Amino acid sequence: MPTTPTTPPPPEPSETERPPADRALIRTFLLGLAEGLTASAESTDRIRAEIIDIARAYGVDEVDVVVLPTIAFVQTGQGETGRISLTSVRASFRFDQIAAMAALARSARSAGISPADGIRRLNEIGAMPPTRHWFMRTLGHALLTAGLVLLLAPSWQAAVLGFGLGALIGVAKLTRSQTLSLVLPVAASFACAVIVFLLAPVVQIGDPLRVLIAPLATFLPGALLTTGVRELAAGQMVAGTSRLGAGVVQLALLAFGILAAGTVVGIGDDEYVPREVQQTLPWWIAGIGLVLYGIGVYLHFAAPGRSYGWVILALVVAYGAQQLGAVLLGAPVSGFFGALVVTPLVLWIEDLPRGVPSQIAFLPAFWVLVPGAAGLIGLTEGAVEESAGIDDVAAAFVTVMSIALGVFIGSAIYRFIRRSAAGIAEFHVDLPSVLGPGEDSVLSRITDAAPKPPRRDTDAAPKPPRRDPDA
Repeated sequence: MPTTPTTPPPPEPSETERPPADRALIRTFLLGLAEGLTASAESTDRIRAEIIDIARAYGVDEVDVVVLPTIAFVQTGQGETGRISLTSVRASFRFDQIAAMAALARSARSAGISPADGIRRLNEIGAMPPTRHWFMRTLGHALLTAGLVLLLAPSWQAAVLGFGLGALIGVAKLTRSQTLSLVLPVAASFACAVIVFLLAPVVQIGDPLRVLIAPLATFLPGALLTTGVRELAAGQMVAGTSRLGAGVVQLALLAFGILAAGTVVGIGDDEYVPREVQQTLPWWIAGIGLVLYGIGVYLHFAAPGRSYGWVILALVVAYGAQQLGAVLLGAPVSGFFGALVVTPLVLWIEDLPRGVPSQIAFLPAFWVLVPGAAGLIGLTEGAVEESAGIDDVAAAFVTVMSIALGVFIGSAIYRFIRRSAAGIAEFHVDLPSVLGPGEDSVLSRITDAAPKPPRRDTDAAPKPPRRDPDA
């Protein structure tokens, strides 16, 4: 029976052969991905590499991407067919939105979703309501503040005060007002400082400045400063410089609120000098602080359900590595050791089938390293005591640089190990054309081709004896 010849599928059209509507749709999708990844607190160099890989998955080879902290450009095509799209980035995603964004990007890397459906999914992620009730998110901010207090200024009185201040700031952060979000860092630092400075003479809370750091932790620009240094080291001059400038301004605003509160309350200049930490609680209290802090992050930032265990693991590794680094290298550069160890860990977690995006595990661990806390203390003290303030600002600069260097080297080490492992996994030797993957060896084929002697059948029935005809 004659068979109908099958027609091979047409080849994928190149970028120049695509209709203008298709090119515009893909470009819009790529631009939306760049905007979403920027809102997910990803670094600009990683965003650019991600968008280029996704564009190639959709058959777009002629693409260029420029990403800055608040704006993104995507160009497709060259010459007369080249088109550029841009968008401004104003959003800042919660952890549940970051997880959804990472899932979309993972699907787009293999062109597993059409550009039109991808754009719809981007809009759904942007409008996604929080997965936690406002009360649970407020409780989460109170718990993470109490946990940080147990790590920075361990005492039960300070932990109770931190819980109350964290609840107050948590409610304020949930208010959706553009005007309030601009003045919230100054207002929060002023309100918290007034309360702490008034209670410090009558309640044994330890160092007032360290207690102040905990409720203001989510305002501290430690991640902003370190990401800026990383981007400068990676050659992203504009993005790195702008992040560093924004981080310094954020620190100045927080320090201004603390100084204004001190002026209103009428405290002396010596109150701005950080004091020696008095360890009045057992050593295992730090473990309770990490658990409370992890629960608070999980609730306040609406993290996905599977992320809590990974966040706790990253917190324990970062804090333990920092404490070990303080013993081996000293306190100013202990953050280098913590960042060096925790960075490959969170990147490995991201690559696991049941892992979480690196930002979800890294940002809470990064806040434990408190580079922003050192900078805030240095600026606050420097405003009232010039010589000591310069020393503290210099120490804060060393802390930020050491953590940024640890992240940079840790990322490079992980990429090297991952590429080496991928190279070993892809090792393959092609068989010669005379052999197929399921055929016998060459020696067997030569043996089969050689002439064989006639085979004597020993199992056949014996023939009857031949009779002599003359008998």
